[in-house]
Amino acid sequence: MLCSAQRMSYLTHKEVKIMNSYTLSVGKFVSEHPEKKVQNIARYLNESNLKEAFKRLRSNSASGIDKMTKAEYAENLEENIRNLHCRLVHMTYMPKPSKRVYIPKPGSEKKRPLGIPAIEDKIVQYIIADVLNAIYEPMFVNESYGFRPNRSCHDAIIYLRNTITTRKVNYVVDADIRGFFDNIDHEWMMRFLEYRIEDKRFLEIIRRFLKAGIIEDEMFYDSDKGSPQGGVISPILANIYLHFVQDLWVEKIVKPRARGEVYYVRYADDSQVCFQYKDDAQRYYEGLKARLGKFGLEVAEEKTRIVKFGRFAKSDIRKVNKKGNPEVFSFLGFTFYCSETKSTHKFTVKIKTDAKKLHAKMKKASAWLRSVRHKPVGWIIDMINASLRGHYRYYGVSDNSNSMFKFRSHIIRMLYKNLKRRGNRHPLTWERFLTILEYNPIMNPKIYLRLYHDTI
Repeated sequence: MLCSAQRMSYLTHKEVKIMNSYTLSVGKFVSEHPEKKVQNIARYLNESNLKEAFKRLRSNSASGIDKMTKAEYAENLEENIRNLHCRLVHMTYMPKPSKRVYIPKPGSEKKRPLGIPAIEDKIVQYIIADVLNAIYEPMFVNESYGFRPNRSCHDAIIYLRNTITTRKVNYVVDADIRGFFDNIDHEWMMRFLEYRIEDKRFLEIIRRFLKAGIIEDEMFYDSDKGSPQGGVISPILANIYLHFVQDLWVEKIVKPRARGEVYYVRYADDSQVCFQYKDDAQRYYEGLKARLGKFGLEVAEEKTRIVKFGRFAKSDIRKVNKKGNPEVFSFLGFTFYCSETKSTHKFTVKIKTDAKKLHAKMKKASAWLRSVRHKPVGWIIDMINASLRGHYRYYGVSDNSNSMFKFRSHIIRMLYKNLKRRGNRHPLTWERFLTILEYNPIMNPKIYLRLYHDTI
């Protein structure tokens, strides 16, 4: 694992490209004076930086309650930016409430709430997020992977899989925080920010974002807690909050007091903690409930459990039940399960697409095919391949070929079923359908991430 200073130097080309002078300036100060608070950073909310932040907005991004698109705002950009800057300088700038929308939650019938900020709020949040990342990135622990430079879900998966395979791990605490983004305590959030930031104007703008509220079905809802998902600053605020609430607690309290080895990984609000001994795992589970409760959060007990998992899990279980198999757990859309290598029959951890996630994607694909079956076949298959390419990029990991082929086979069956219903004079036969696929092939799965070599 890289130390904080090394991580900051190994940024991707894209991340280096969007690095701003103010980000570099703040980062330099933080690295040179780790014991000092950062001051006078509201000055980075100037006209030049606001224009640069505007350019980073996606042209097709959803609009907030102002109903303004990027193109419409650009029609009078100079005056709009000048007016926005004037309000920021005189502290008359008041963020608008976020527009609440709901999107499907993979693997569940529930929907995930998103808060879409107004266009000017997005512009301001881009600069605030850059500054906060520059200040807090060097502080974050190595085991935190969510929404950080040069880190991805795959990095977290590799770390967890390799840790369980090579270390003394016998138990995994699979923890879930109930409605994390909706329950962030504002006062604690501001205290965590004040730990490194002295600029009261900068902090006040963040406080106003937290208190801006939500508009849903034309009704305004006050926000005395929480940070809406969908906002530009929500990921960094979440990382800061959980850094103080969970990461430091595990590093400074849980690990030193444990009887055996402890390993920890977190991606956003999803965490897994690995233990050598069961009593350490049980103490952590009970302590986690009290720790989160202190900061206004709650463990989702129906989704949180201690899993017997690791090198000796299978043999220990079969001492009690000869046909028993170790439990499995899910993390970032993958199911982790105990297995053996093919050649040497040594213990290893393998992963596959989470069954709930896979079923949800199949259901979504079937509904989409029904809605577009009247379109030209070539266009449909092009769209299918574009979707499969993204699916394979994420789920294309070692030992997961079966799940990917299962998803591809489902799409082929549903495509044939829907093309048969197009009402043509000559019904589509399977032989004709295979001929169509010869000229318009549906791409096969590909392994992009080889776990055993730690390469992507």
